[in-house]
Amino acid sequence: MNKPITKICILGGGFGGLYTALDLSRLTAVKSGQWQITLVEPKDHFLFTPLLYELITGELQRWEIAPSYRQLLTGTQVNLKTQKARNIDLNNHQVYLENEEILDYDYLVLAVGVRNRWPAIPGLADYGLTFRSLEDVEKLQTAIHDLETQGKSSIDLAIIGGGPNGVELACKVADRLGKKGKVHLVEKNEEILQNFPKSVRVASYRSLLAKNVSLYLNTGLKEVAANSITVFKDNTNEVIPIDLLLWTAGTQAQDWINNLDCQKTAQGKLLTRSSLQLIDYPEVFALGDLAEIYPSKQVIPATAQAAYQAASVVAKNISAVIRKKSLKPYYYLHLGDMLTLGKQSALVSSFGINITGRLADIMRRFVYILRLPSKRHQLKVFQHWAKKILLRLRYSQVLSNTKSVEYRLHIRRGKRQKGE
Repeated sequence: MNKPITKICILGGGFGGLYTALDLSRLTAVKSGQWQITLVEPKDHFLFTPLLYELITGELQRWEIAPSYRQLLTGTQVNLKTQKARNIDLNNHQVYLENEEILDYDYLVLAVGVRNRWPAIPGLADYGLTFRSLEDVEKLQTAIHDLETQGKSSIDLAIIGGGPNGVELACKVADRLGKKGKVHLVEKNEEILQNFPKSVRVASYRSLLAKNVSLYLNTGLKEVAANSITVFKDNTNEVIPIDLLLWTAGTQAQDWINNLDCQKTAQGKLLTRSSLQLIDYPEVFALGDLAEIYPSKQVIPATAQAAYQAASVVAKNISAVIRKKSLKPYYYLHLGDMLTLGKQSALVSSFGINITGRLADIMRRFVYILRLPSKRHQLKVFQHWAKKILLRLRYSQVLSNTKSVEYRLHIRRGKRQKGE
């Protein structure tokens, strides 16, 4: 008698969900059809978010950081449902999709991420732009282009939030605008990158100041209008004229996640054991931005690096549960920090060593190539980048040779004129 197929359902195709699916797909039980993996994701493409900023300056192309799921999952036996989940019946092991389809599961992985949070600040939701998706990049690029074609002498852009997203965005936008614009970075705390090492903050400050970015620290956002924002510091208001506003200062869980009948933090995050299983539902795993381990002495950042590590643990623990083996606790290992600090410039900080500039930019991109979701896509992107580097080197060599020839001709002409 054949054993029933074990159904594993994964909600969310970001770093946590996709990499869990890919790790599971390499197991013999999946290849033999004993386990069935279904990935539910409303978008048709994965997004490598750490490199999203490079689209602003044209350093990378969309296909490099946003390969389609069909491409990534070819040959993996992972079933893709391009749908959005709307609810879960945790007691009956069922997922309800927006197209009214119902998926039964034996094991469930929650990796749907979070959405933007709009505080009750007048005008913010009406005029604010976000930066979390390809659509957000397109909106920003279109808005900047429209302002440029209107013939504005200077474009003022404000970014709210001095975390890594805000700092990286400020550096890239400042390079994109150049002398045609001005970037204002507003942070409510005393420091930008508050949870980062001092050396990282110092290097970031230098880059921002070198790009003429105006910093507003200990400053809150009070109101947003069509062409200005009102900020406050020490009970004093200041009006800053702007053309565009980018909001990077807050996220929250999806509405239907908030409605789940399970233990959560005061902020709405799902509480899990160290194995990343929900406390009340051991057949359900949660990771990424929407989960928090309890009890935990470790603060886990909401980063791609953390989600990537958690995905490996979830895949191993699902396999362990099914095979009745011991589970592995998740311990986040901080391997360092990498930030883009503008066009062809970055910061790489690891184990007390900081590297900045062009070399750091090359290192950062190389590390991220190795983190792309499939070997096939890694190779494709690497070949494209290598080709661009070779073309740039050839151009530099041709330019250098041309200048050398021009210099020799100039010397000869000078000698002839002197009658030598």
